[in-house]
Amino acid sequence: MKELLWVACLYIFCLHGCGTLGVNGKEDFMLLAGPLTENVATSSDKEGLSECSLPIVAASEPYLKGLQSRGVTHVKVPLSWAQLLPTGLASQPQQDALQCYKTLMKQLLKVGLQPLVILHGSTVPDALRARYGSWESQELVDMFQQYAEFAFREFADLAHSWVTVSDLGSIWQNGPTAQQNILQLNKNVYKIFQQRFPGKCKLKFVCLFFLISKLCFVFFFSKQADFLTVKLEYSCASSTNFAQELRKIQAQFSLYFYCLQKFVNLYSPQLTNFLIIYSKSYDHQDSIRIPESRNAYQSVWDKFGSQTAAERDIFLDESFPSGFQWATSAESFKVEGGWLEGGKGETIWDRFGHDNLAFENQTADLACDSYNKVEYDVYLLRGLQVNTYQFSISWARIFPSGHRDSQTEKGVLYYDKLINTLIESGIQPVVTLYHWDLPQALQDNGGWTNPTIVDAFKDYADFCFSRFGDRVKTWNTFSSPWVVSHAGHGTGEHPPGVKDYASSSYQVTHNIIKSHAEAWHVYNDNYRATQGGIVGIALNSDWAEPKTPTNSEDIAAADRYLQFMLGWFAHPIFVDGDYSVALKTQIELKLKECPSSPPAVLPVFTSEEKARIKGTADFFGLNHFTSRLVNTVKGGCTSGPGGVGDYAAGVDPSWPSTASDWIYSAPWGLRRLLNYISLEYLSATKVPIYITGNGMPTAYSSETINDVSRVEYLRRYINEALKAQATDGVDVQRFTVQSLMDGFEGPQGYSERFGLTHVNFEDANRPRTPKQSAYFFSGVIENNGFGTHASEVKTARQVTFTYRSTNPTPSEVPSKSKVIWEIFSSQSKFQRKMFHYGTFPEDFIWGVSSSAYQIEGGWNADGKGPSIWDKFTQAPGNIPENANGNIACDSYNRLDEDFFMLKALKVKSYRFSLSWSRIFPDGTRSSLNQKGVDYYNRLINGLVARGITPMVTLYYWDLPQALQDIGGWESVQMINLFNDYCDFCFATFGDRVKFWITFNQPHTIAWAGYGTGAMPPNVNNPGSAPYEVAHNLIKAHATAYHTYDDNYRASQGGLVSIALDADWVEPYDVNVHREILAADRAMQFRLGWFAHPIFKNGDYPEAMKQQILAKSELQDLSESRLPLFTEEEKNLIKGTADAFCINHYTTKIVNHVTDKLAPPSYQSDRDIVETQETDSPTTAIKEQRAVAWGLRRLLNWIKEEYGDPDIYISENGAALEAGTLWDDINRVFFYKTYIDEALKAHELDGVKVKGYIATSLMDSFEWLNGYKLGFGLHHVDFSNTNRPRTPKYSAHYYYQIMKDNGFPLPDDERMIWGHFQKDFIWSCATAAYQIEGGWREDGKGLSIWDKFAHTALKIANYDNGDIACDSYHKIDEDVAILKQLKVTHYRFSISWSRILPDGTINHINDAGLNYYHRLVDALLAANIQPHITLYHWDLPQALQNVGGWENDTIVDRFKDYADLIFSRLGHKVKLWVTINEPYNVAMVGHGYGVSAPGESFRPGTLPYIVGHNLIKAHAEAWHIYNDKYRAEQKGMVSITINSDWSEPRNPHKQEDIDASRRLLQFYIGWFANPIYNGDYNEVMKTVVRERSIAAGLPKSRLPEFTPEEIKRIKGTYDYFGFNHYTTVLAFPVEYGNLQHYDADRGAGTIVDRTWLDSGSGWLKVTPFGFRRILNFIKEEYGNPPIIITENGVSERGPKDLNDEHRSYFYEKYINQLLKAYLLDGVDIRGFTAWSLMDNLEWATGFSEKFGLFYVNHSDPDLPRVAKASVSAYSTIISCNGFPDPEQGPHDCMSPEPEATKEPEGDNSVSFLGLQLSVSEAATGLNTTFALLVVAVFAAISMTTFFVIKKKKK
Repeated sequence: MKELLWVACLYIFCLHGCGTLGVNGKEDFMLLAGPLTENVATSSDKEGLSECSLPIVAASEPYLKGLQSRGVTHVKVPLSWAQLLPTGLASQPQQDALQCYKTLMKQLLKVGLQPLVILHGSTVPDALRARYGSWESQELVDMFQQYAEFAFREFADLAHSWVTVSDLGSIWQNGPTAQQNILQLNKNVYKIFQQRFPGKCKLKFVCLFFLISKLCFVFFFSKQADFLTVKLEYSCASSTNFAQELRKIQAQFSLYFYCLQKFVNLYSPQLTNFLIIYSKSYDHQDSIRIPESRNAYQSVWDKFGSQTAAERDIFLDESFPSGFQWATSAESFKVEGGWLEGGKGETIWDRFGHDNLAFENQTADLACDSYNKVEYDVYLLRGLQVNTYQFSISWARIFPSGHRDSQTEKGVLYYDKLINTLIESGIQPVVTLYHWDLPQALQDNGGWTNPTIVDAFKDYADFCFSRFGDRVKTWNTFSSPWVVSHAGHGTGEHPPGVKDYASSSYQVTHNIIKSHAEAWHVYNDNYRATQGGIVGIALNSDWAEPKTPTNSEDIAAADRYLQFMLGWFAHPIFVDGDYSVALKTQIELKLKECPSSPPAVLPVFTSEEKARIKGTADFFGLNHFTSRLVNTVKGGCTSGPGGVGDYAAGVDPSWPSTASDWIYSAPWGLRRLLNYISLEYLSATKVPIYITGNGMPTAYSSETINDVSRVEYLRRYINEALKAQATDGVDVQRFTVQSLMDGFEGPQGYSERFGLTHVNFEDANRPRTPKQSAYFFSGVIENNGFGTHASEVKTARQVTFTYRSTNPTPSEVPSKSKVIWEIFSSQSKFQRKMFHYGTFPEDFIWGVSSSAYQIEGGWNADGKGPSIWDKFTQAPGNIPENANGNIACDSYNRLDEDFFMLKALKVKSYRFSLSWSRIFPDGTRSSLNQKGVDYYNRLINGLVARGITPMVTLYYWDLPQALQDIGGWESVQMINLFNDYCDFCFATFGDRVKFWITFNQPHTIAWAGYGTGAMPPNVNNPGSAPYEVAHNLIKAHATAYHTYDDNYRASQGGLVSIALDADWVEPYDVNVHREILAADRAMQFRLGWFAHPIFKNGDYPEAMKQQILAKSELQDLSESRLPLFTEEEKNLIKGTADAFCINHYTTKIVNHVTDKLAPPSYQSDRDIVETQETDSPTTAIKEQRAVAWGLRRLLNWIKEEYGDPDIYISENGAALEAGTLWDDINRVFFYKTYIDEALKAHELDGVKVKGYIATSLMDSFEWLNGYKLGFGLHHVDFSNTNRPRTPKYSAHYYYQIMKDNGFPLPDDERMIWGHFQKDFIWSCATAAYQIEGGWREDGKGLSIWDKFAHTALKIANYDNGDIACDSYHKIDEDVAILKQLKVTHYRFSISWSRILPDGTINHINDAGLNYYHRLVDALLAANIQPHITLYHWDLPQALQNVGGWENDTIVDRFKDYADLIFSRLGHKVKLWVTINEPYNVAMVGHGYGVSAPGESFRPGTLPYIVGHNLIKAHAEAWHIYNDKYRAEQKGMVSITINSDWSEPRNPHKQEDIDASRRLLQFYIGWFANPIYNGDYNEVMKTVVRERSIAAGLPKSRLPEFTPEEIKRIKGTYDYFGFNHYTTVLAFPVEYGNLQHYDADRGAGTIVDRTWLDSGSGWLKVTPFGFRRILNFIKEEYGNPPIIITENGVSERGPKDLNDEHRSYFYEKYINQLLKAYLLDGVDIRGFTAWSLMDNLEWATGFSEKFGLFYVNHSDPDLPRVAKASVSAYSTIISCNGFPDPEQGPHDCMSPEPEATKEPEGDNSVSFLGLQLSVSEAATGLNTTFALLVVAVFAAISMTTFFVIKKKKK
């Protein structure tokens, strides 16, 4: 049973003449209980009463009787000084309290129990505390004596045993003065008691066990007390434990104890607290020896101090326990960068850097760019194989101001992404809430010196726990808080740079400790139960050793060093909630020593704070880096730990130094420190120790990659942690290496590097390259320490394959697979390029590849024999720059580094090749080289251990030279030699290798090696050698296959194949049979040469046999140059592949030719010519354009031709120039497009694609190209002997594809169902010059486009707008097609020069105005609202002649023009656009000069001037309407701004992100910001000004608005008119001092290759960008109402009314618009399609067609014909959006049929008096013509007949 509140106490004492207990002998016993609780009847667990309560006393009698019956003799009665004497005066007692205590004591006596009265154990009366303070006050001591006399007087008749003070511990920690006062007080009270009550029992004094000190024993042994109380805490579950504690006390103080077993059994075994009281008679003359107490430091020093260096440094070859946590770390401000991203607030480190206080004025603004590189960082962690990653959260990134009300979601999402990415990779996040980077806003309010920060931190922690705690299970509240106090507020080296060690540093520590405790309690109270995590703190500490090991004063100084560093924080948290006695005593001494200038002011914790702080850690986090030698000195009155602590610290000069003058390598210190922590802080509180930081810096310029000093440092330190754990029993559970990568190291900037990974801070990509220490640490993790790694036998993943029967039927000529061209070659570009979303099957194999000669190096190491490539590359001139593979990537010596990459990529398979000459140096088994075998065993075992399937190529071109010397592959001997080599490999490695490839690209071996001789062995015999070699290769492959099949398959279960290569070929003209034959022949000569024998009938394809035979005969040869297989060989060969492995890179276009006969050659045997597919991107290899769509067709060909085999794409990749280091965006596009084509083949076509192997793992020796180009996902620096490997952008991209198993449909691409608002505007648009024509009619003046179009070479095809679509004469036709579209509005523009021929109101052309009146009226009659644009680029030429938009008088001219139009048409028109796309007017017309007026000579100034005037002109027009017409006309006026959306080219690169934002500000922001926000945006103003001044100009080239102009311009809109078409990918471009808009913008653009094309080179179909830029407008410009005033897509080429791409475009773009409206809250009011009909597309003439209606410009009548997209768009309009298909068919989805051919109704003609259709008339004409021909022929014949007849006569 559990006794509530009662602490059973055993008193052992010897009374001097008044013993009351009848116990034999000198030692009497007292069995003590108490004090009483609030509910004695229920035995609750609450603390004893602090004040007396009569109701409880009255109810206590039954309970007290129960105690007495159990043998209890005494009950504690603690008096409350504050209750008895509230005023502190004995003359003013509280009578109720006095009576209560007396009643209680009488009740005790009544049941036979004695009271043990405690004078003071709780609270000093408030009146006294307020007046006198604490126990340092002599006045308080005097008042206590008066209180004691009062108590003796009132209770002496009822109590015989007394205790003066029961909570000496709390008083004792107040310092020496308080201690002396208490000692004197007890002496005085004892004397009062003896004098007042002579002969009575003696006064007793208590001294708590955990605070036993010399003073306590002096007090006892100097006869100032009759007994001593000692409190023991122990586990009752172990009687041994209790006995040990008693023996310790007995041995130290010569005490004697009575057997306790009976007493222990008296109560529940759960009781854990006993009070042992000792009293002893002695002679005052006896010499009393007071033993020295031993502390933790002394114990540790006794244990290790005498070690010799050899004993100290002995290396322990063992492992850590299973489950040990391995981690690395990073800190937010050191790595994240993105200092202003996502609304992040400024931190004190941001301010520090910007104040130029770091090394070389460096900042952390970009740092490692980890804010954008989550994937890059986690890649490194996967490679390291850590199971834990410790990182810190930037407080200011989540709460910019430090408070919750400033929370920014983008910062939270960053940490969400990081945490989720870690967990996806199997890495547990450990989160540090605070690592030094305080929000500057909090610092401005005092920072850590302000007590309010405690609540701020608590709230911040609470948010983090609630947001991330479902995934984060380990939290550090603070990391190295000592540094914050010491360097930030003591020395001032760190921000905030406070130099106040005496006060601020101590106050900061005080607040940090309280903040930590509050955060812990928040978690404990609110989250622990549901989240199950743990919270601790990571404290930093050096180890301290006495400078003179035997000097006790130095030993004590070393102890003080630790107390001032580690104990400052650890003691309150892990021991008792307060600073250690040692710390407080030392500071107290200094206060006495330096009363006028105290060097330290230590704040005081209240008792409540102590209770709240104590025990607030679930683990002890330790950051440890170095050690110190400490000696005692007189610190005087100097502030700082050394001065206050009276010690000096230094290092042994023999200790290895680092780049930091603070860190010296002394590994043994870690073990000793861990032992010290275990004894000092964790004896009572058993929590594990996590090493949360350990590492060392190297200098910027040294050990960049090969950081041998760090390797040795880590090796030794980790081993010392192992010793502490394995040998000393210290509970170490984690080791964290600081840090993952180089970062911003505070004041040292980037000059010191702690990283396991090198970061190149001079490159904007911030490439990360693992150092040697990373590979070392990964190895330690893999072995879980340093013991012999118990080889866990792992089974290699089985590769399943479909058994297939061979098809003996030979291919026809052409083959039936020609159907692939029939299916695919007629695809439109839109169909061909459409991206497909989907995923591969779960068992799909993703991998990467390499080959032996390309990467291994070690060309002559460990007995390897030379290969033909070794011989070839040693000869000068064969390879560019005489490169060779002697070292290559040095993979022979760097397997761990290759494993790192593979593990980081998380591939399922690794395809590599064996070097035949490394295993058999001379090619035969007799020369077996075991070291070569060992290398491949290590490689294979390492792969299998990591869960990676080895895909082994037996031969990848590197034939042993010894075998070439006997003929090589021209010799039939090679078949058996190769088989023997294969047999050995199957037997040796086959238990782990389940996927074998016999040969890689036998076509290359045969043709390049023996035909052209370009590659080793350099045989140039193109007519016969390639065929003979291929013959032997095929038979060698088949023989090896049967060897595996017969001898190994049953036991090993693997598969065997051959890796063939093929380009896809596309016939030049798919409609010409001869070209189909040529393409088929090309496929058979390339792929079928090897695939046909193996996968079909064992023989060559018929097309090949027939062609070579015919050529041979024509060459007068007696037989074909193509060798023949015997029937036996055919049977041996056919079916010898378990899967089809294909290497593919590009596609060619093939034409038939009749090629030359001499000399005989495989090349000319084919009778074809191959050309590049020029519409596709190039690569670094001229012949390998990236033609992704060819892969799908090739895969389908293989399926059709070879019986639907399992297919593995065994090589595919893009070569880039060696100078492309990390940002290989073109390779990213390559993989994206090619893999998607494979996905199409799998999902859409049913091709059995089973795996994809990317080429290649890393840059390597690229054969004849040497190192000039690379295929690698990783860059290898071949100029560095360490061959460092750095992941490229493509590595991270490929990982993402593998992780997603393809391309799952993103949210951006998912359709949303729903509708726009009921009054939504559906419109279509045109512009005057593009459609009207009538360029000189009815008094119209010339416009700048009239002149531009009539200027040579300005418009494509010499087109112009003289007639255009002739809309000037076709109002009815235009309105009719608008009605067919069902639009509610029509946006068109007015030709300024048609109304005002000279641009001024001096002459108004009424005929022109009349045209627009008629148009508006016709629209209104059709219930279509006009939306008029005043200016769509066609400025009157007369105004251009006087400067046009450059002349600021244009503002008034435009104002007058607008005024006129508003006045004439405004009563009928409610929607107005002042100016269309001012960007294009300013930049395209006046910068690039490709639009009218064609100005391009001042691109750095003129566009800005023009833009300036356009903005002012718009504002004036708006004000005219607002002031004169709005009240009556009630219309809306705005400007239409155009912009692309911009994305970063590399989304993980801050520089690209910045470029994309800058592009937007120079595009949409140029005009939108002044109108919607006031003035140009800060980006433009700053950049143009700075670049102008840098070029020597006196001021910015960007004009400035006056304050009045800003005010007049801002807000001149009623809606946001927006034209949008496409998206671009932006990246930075540096133009030097060039003064140009483009140079100011500083951004180039590209497009994603997967984006669908249009008829305009600049326009790619990118619906996702539409929604994003709409959200940008919402956020940037205050969510104005938006009307999309243009959006559409173009095409080129011949007439095609089935414009499926346009229907797709509108569906996807409008659906994105709906998402913006419904999901994002963007205020969308309308949508306008561009354009109504095909028209003059400015400088491209009529070649680009945007129209929903086709206009036949070759027909004088210019008929408008509906395209298919008319139906699509009108359906969307009818539905007002997109009805949910799951709700069944909607009425709006059944559009009325529209014309899909040119109308015929008005095309009748008169023919021979008859009214006939055109076709009927044509028939009649043809018939008439035929009859006429017959008649003429008859007439001639008859005439001839008559002439001849007449002559005869």
